[in-house]
Amino acid sequence: MATPMTADQWLAALRAEGVTDIVEMPGWRTHNRNGRGAWGDVHATMVHHTAGEGSGLADYCYRGNADLPGPVCHDFLARSGRLYLVGNGRTNHAGKVARNAYDVVLNERSVHPAPGPDELDGNAVSYGLEVENSGAEGRAWPAKQYDVAVRVQAARCRFHGWSADSIWAHKEATRRKPLDPRIDMNAFRRAVAERLKHPPSWNPGQTTPPLEENDVPLTDAEMNKIADLAAAKTWATAWKSPTDPEGPTRSAATFVRWADSRHQRVMTQLAALTAAVEALTKLVGEDVDTDQVVAAVQAAIRDAVIKVDVDINGTPAA
Repeated sequence: MATPMTADQWLAALRAEGVTDIVEMPGWRTHNRNGRGAWGDVHATMVHHTAGEGSGLADYCYRGNADLPGPVCHDFLARSGRLYLVGNGRTNHAGKVARNAYDVVLNERSVHPAPGPDELDGNAVSYGLEVENSGAEGRAWPAKQYDVAVRVQAARCRFHGWSADSIWAHKEATRRKPLDPRIDMNAFRRAVAERLKHPPSWNPGQTTPPLEENDVPLTDAEMNKIADLAAAKTWATAWKSPTDPEGPTRSAATFVRWADSRHQRVMTQLAALTAAVEALTKLVGEDVDTDQVVAAVQAAIRDAVIKVDVDINGTPAA
């Protein structure tokens, strides 16, 4: 269920879908049969063949004749792949259609049964595309024409958010047109469905980039190389000192070396102080003079500093 597209919306959708060889017939934007019956909401888009070929077909689709006044479709597609915009609104393309056929496209089902009796006004609910082809057995659609037909119907479906199962053939809608058109409609719908998986600008044969990269296992050597590069970049990165934000920047390696030296000094001082306290504790209550106390503390500090240097550096301090 959808409000019919405006003329501007239709042109924009066609161009986005890659349909560029377009002829706008005079007055097509307001050329319709709206005064003769209902138009919209729309639920489907139909494919026809013209059952004839020739240079006057675009004009016929626009004007029609006494028995079938124009426009007789919304768009006419020549064998060259050129698209003629013929009408906008209600057009005389579908006529009466079978209810069971209409139910299929209305509910976007994929299986099309043989059409029952004509009961509904197909012109009120469906767009119509006429494709230049005689309808003779073996008369194929040129590749360019087929591609444009797929793009045209994809543009309708994409705009309305329909699936390709909103597309039907005249032969699927009524018993009156058993060969219209003489193509495999299931294959045609599959081609439209494939287009709808891609952006409008996609072309057949063009690979659409995946949304995510595939996971590829890395070798140990590759992981080691990545780790080495990451480590080198980390160590070389310049940082501001957290205690001196206005000072110069230094590499991470410089900060680590500075921190290590500071740590060594602090450990030495801590060990010295600990040794001094222990030495003083031993002298508490003893009858010693000041010189003895100082000598004992100095000896304890000296021994502690030598031990710390050995623990940190592996060799005693000189």
